[in-house]
Amino acid sequence: MAQIYDLLARMGRDEAKRAAPELARLIDIAADLLAEESETPAYVYSGFCLTALPHRALPADQDWERVAMSGRLRLRISPGKLTIAGKTHLYPVPCGAYGRLILLYLQTQAVKTGSPNVELGGSMHEWLGRMGVTAGGRTYKDIREQILRIMSCNLTFTWDTPGKGSHFERDSIIRGGFLPFYDTRDMRQGQGQLFSEQVTLSESFFSAIVSHPVPLLEAAIRQLSGNSLALDIYVWLAYRLHNIKAPTPITWQSVFLQFGGGYSEKSFRMFRKNFRDSIALALTVYPEARVDDNGIEGITLLPSRPPIAYKAKS
Repeated sequence: MAQIYDLLARMGRDEAKRAAPELARLIDIAADLLAEESETPAYVYSGFCLTALPHRALPADQDWERVAMSGRLRLRISPGKLTIAGKTHLYPVPCGAYGRLILLYLQTQAVKTGSPNVELGGSMHEWLGRMGVTAGGRTYKDIREQILRIMSCNLTFTWDTPGKGSHFERDSIIRGGFLPFYDTRDMRQGQGQLFSEQVTLSESFFSAIVSHPVPLLEAAIRQLSGNSLALDIYVWLAYRLHNIKAPTPITWQSVFLQFGGGYSEKSFRMFRKNFRDSIALALTVYPEARVDDNGIEGITLLPSRPPIAYKAKS
């Protein structure tokens, strides 16, 4: 998206939008990003950079599976049950932008504090607010639902070793926490606490995120917070581009396999259009990224600097 940043440098926001009205939305995003005074990081586990949650809600009993690295890596997420106030509920797989933002919050706090105990009260409200999400009314209910889904779901990562076989690792994200009783009237009005104090991440999930964190730009996440596909692409590029040593072509079929969950084969053209729109957003908030569109063949990833420099462990 060098063109957008060049327009901003030469003309400023308003003139650039008049000169290129078709790029007005991206120009606004780039200008807002340039106005940021800090580079506050967020963090994501490297395994989630290659796989992701569903974009839309699934039936309560349906598993979710995504494939990456030309089939060598798979993530399966299974719904789970929680018992609250004596009643057992089956919670579907977490999904959408809220599910992704909550997972990013959990992982970011784990890396920053070095503890598997993560607060779900004021700190999460404040972080979501910085991401442009106000947890009130219907939004409050949706966020609480996604938290419960994350608390109850189970993950299975499977990866292949060429010529040898497949390895798998099964785990949960959250090991434990406290589920308070709440007044449904307060919940409808967006009042009260999502949860009382904190949850505890599972030992292996905590170990994975603190051992393999990928730094992201918090301001970039805020700009993409309402677009789950753009968030997935940004996270993927943040991990992938600085790890490659040479131009890496990727076919549209491989892109579809990794990011096309929820699309049928018949809607492949629609997926490709939506992917192009979403990668334009991701590239706008990640100006260091270098990606070529190869038309009907696919895209080519080029070695690029990460959005935030990696820091050596002390």
